Amino acid sequence: MRSLPRLRRPSAWGALVPVVALAAGLLFATSGRTAQGTDLRAGEITQLSELIEERDAAVARQAAQLADLQRQVQELTDEAATRDGVVAEATAQGAAGASAAGLTPVSGSGVVITLDDARQRSDGSLPPGARPDDVVIHQSDVQAVVNAVWAAGADGVAVMDQRLISTSAVRCVGNTLLLQGRTYSPPFVVTAVVDASAVRSALSSSPQVAVLRQAADAFGLTFEVRERPQVSVPAYDGGLTLQYASAG
Repeated sequence: MRSLPRLRRPSAWGALVPVVALAAGLLFATSGRTAQGTDLRAGEITQLSELIEERDAAVARQAAQLADLQRQVQELTDEAATRDGVVAEATAQGAAGASAAGLTPVSGSGVVITLDDARQRSDGSLPPGARPDDVVIHQSDVQAVVNAVWAAGADGVAVMDQRLISTSAVRCVGNTLLLQGRTYSPPFVVTAVVDASAVRSALSSSPQVAVLRQAADAFGLTFEVRERPQVSVPAYDGGLTLQYASAG
């Protein structure tokens, strides 16, 4: 049986190297001309990790405030529904669509899929033939797995305990996952209430997942699919305002 040719996962480094080199040269020249032998780093330097932690803390506070406001709105809506038939009808219609919109928790048999970077070697070297991009999980990998799970007919999907809905976007910044205003480090865990055999079939037929499987086999990435008799996916608790849309 002929082995499939190894496919490279998409990398932006090739296109970015000349741009980064040019920008670095301009920065060094400007810095040297400005510094004139003095230290340009006076004062406290804010690290990116500190900014991320501050942002996460702010998001957590805002999420708590949102939950409290949603509770108050629900209480007022329920009270108004007891006195106004129009409000009661609208509330009933909203409740009927809440499940399809991902606004209620769902549980049942399903799968838990774990994606993780390759373990670092003791000497810091890369596996033979690997580039730095080859040993980390990319946004495209997470998206490929999530798309396959949806294609399998999942009743509910969560990434890192964050419920995904029709407007959710999975993005990576470096090797961290940015999801609904929060950042997560690998391993990335996808939980879904879905038929496990349908998921395995969808994963097997996905060209993008095939590339991930090759990288996992060649470079030691973690790609693990575990069937579970019972999994729980929480309700979506983020904002519902649609900011951008286009007809297609």
